[in-house]
Amino acid sequence: MKELYRRGLIAMGIAGILMLGTNPAIADEKKQKEKSEDEIGIRKETLYDESKVMPQHGEYGKEEPGKSKRIERAFENSPPLIPHDLTGMLPIAETNNSCLNCHMPEHAKSLGATALPKSHFVDMDTGLDLKGNLDGKRYNCMQCHVPQVNIPEPIKNQFKADFRSKKSRTSSDLLDTLNEGVTAE
Repeated sequence: MKELYRRGLIAMGIAGILMLGTNPAIADEKKQKEKSEDEIGIRKETLYDESKVMPQHGEYGKEEPGKSKRIERAFENSPPLIPHDLTGMLPIAETNNSCLNCHMPEHAKSLGATALPKSHFVDMDTGLDLKGNLDGKRYNCMQCHVPQVNIPEPIKNQFKADFRSKKSRTSSDLLDTLNEGVTAE
């Protein structure tokens, strides 16, 4: 009899626990805390239908080369953003690259442009110095360098870059620091 009584109490306890899960007040509270797929992330539209989605495009800078203001690098040795208009400069091809007219080291200073760093004149696969010739894998500038677009940030970026020197805010020393801390065995 005692065993039957104990089993009954256990069953009632389990039933009570299960009923808590179906309590309308608790279920309502739980539903309020849940977010739908359309509410999570930056985008507030359904992820399953692209027909009504129109991305914001913003405005690219219209300043012509040489008159635009440099944009501080996002972090040390990051590729600098392109601060000027690219009208008439695209497409970039291995045999036709308008960027080189101003950004080759021998022209850059007199034009007020950012000079290509030493790393662009070294075969990074072999370490071979190309003696002032651009590495053939580096001709497509826009695979790393992109124009800045003026568009509202959907989420405030709170990243703060830590530069080791004032110069590293505007120029690269990647080739010098690439193997920093690496020791050969």
